Amino acid sequence: MGGAESDFDLEDDVDNAPVDDVPFRRWRYSRYVAQQYRRLYSQRYLKPHRKRRERGPARLPYVLSYVKENEPADFRSALRVSPATFDRLVNELEDDPVFLNNSQNEQIPVSHQVAVLLFRFGHSGNAASLKRVAEWSGYGKGTVLLMTRRVLTALLRPEFLKSSIPPPTEEEREAAKKWVEEHSCYAWRNGWLFVDGTLIPLYFRPYWYGEAYFDRKCNYSLNIQVS
Repeated sequence: MGGAESDFDLEDDVDNAPVDDVPFRRWRYSRYVAQQYRRLYSQRYLKPHRKRRERGPARLPYVLSYVKENEPADFRSALRVSPATFDRLVNELEDDPVFLNNSQNEQIPVSHQVAVLLFRFGHSGNAASLKRVAEWSGYGKGTVLLMTRRVLTALLRPEFLKSSIPPPTEEEREAAKKWVEEHSCYAWRNGWLFVDGTLIPLYFRPYWYGEAYFDRKCNYSLNIQVS
């Protein structure tokens, strides 16, 4: 009984054919390949690969070279610290083990990593997004996260905290108490620690009790108190 041969029949004919008979069946194999191509193109389509957008020049090297030396006000605007404070911070952190590795590949300069952290923490909203920080620094988003984690690890070392934010000595406490007494009264003399607050802007209005987060600067923020 005659009938159209299926693709599987053609494939079986080629696979099971004797070696001497294969050259005579090449036309069947070619027809099978052609049929498979037609089936492929009937169910799929080709789409050209989108060209990857080239990244623009990074701002970070320029800030750490020219701006730090010649435009201290602009440097402070970008990283929220003075050039002298930045250099001292880098010097204190660069020997931390988190910045060392056993690989032959040299790690990113500590100054770059500290600058990325300061830029992220010194901005809010879209300006602090991974995309914006990556474009500003010239590093990838994953690298930005890694550098942030490294610098925070170094900053939170007990040794660094003890040397950078030491508790006041007895002489310093007595001087603070004396200042309070002179500017208020003796009863408040022991209140030598002062509490102040700072506003941390939020990216959007919180869903629950959002009006409670509206501050005097017409932003939605958290009020953080430091004592």
